[in-house]
Amino acid sequence: MSFSSRSIVPTKIELIRFKRSLKVARMVHKILDDKREVLLKRIDEMIEEASKAREEIWAPLQDVYDAVRDAYLTLGTNTVEAIATLTPPSMEVDVNVRRIVDVKVPTLQVAYKDSKALLSYSFADTNASVDKAARLIRNLLPGIYKAAEYENAIFSLAKELERTQRLINALEYVIVPYYEHAIKFIGHVLEEREREEFVRLKKVKSTLEKKKGIGVMAEAGKGRREEVALAR
Repeated sequence: MSFSSRSIVPTKIELIRFKRSLKVARMVHKILDDKREVLLKRIDEMIEEASKAREEIWAPLQDVYDAVRDAYLTLGTNTVEAIATLTPPSMEVDVNVRRIVDVKVPTLQVAYKDSKALLSYSFADTNASVDKAARLIRNLLPGIYKAAEYENAIFSLAKELERTQRLINALEYVIVPYYEHAIKFIGHVLEEREREEFVRLKKVKSTLEKKKGIGVMAEAGKGRREEVALAR
């Protein structure tokens, strides 16, 4: 990647500033790289936990389907669907927040306290199949919440991983190379200035030495003239 040097001021102060910025950028890159590794590890763990949670609810779900099927067969479609219309389409959930690698992840818990809180039908109009289905669903809810919690955590961690990777890419391909380019550019300019200053001082020294030599010769010539005059 090529960078423009027009905005870079080639001074020793700027050189010090860029070196400090480069040091900080590399430290931040190391921190973000460590964070990326931790995120990847935690995502792998969450994927494994989510798979286990899903597997744990498949068998109970099959039992729920069997109980509902029995209810349809014994009570009839109209009765079961009438019971279903009396059931609330949603339920309250206690939501708390925990942090994983500085990422906020919600945790879900069943909000009801009473074991009969989910019952929305009369026992007189139903049979054991409906009761069994309701009981199984009630027992299955914590597992469903846990699976949803893990999947939401995976999504949140993946978003944070994507953001972290963008920052790492910016440091690797833009910020750090720019600082290195600026340091190299300023170093070359300062070296060139030092060489020019060295050549200039050398010329000045040579000029002064020539002038000094001319002065000595002039003094020597004046001395010889005075000696000749005295001899006469």
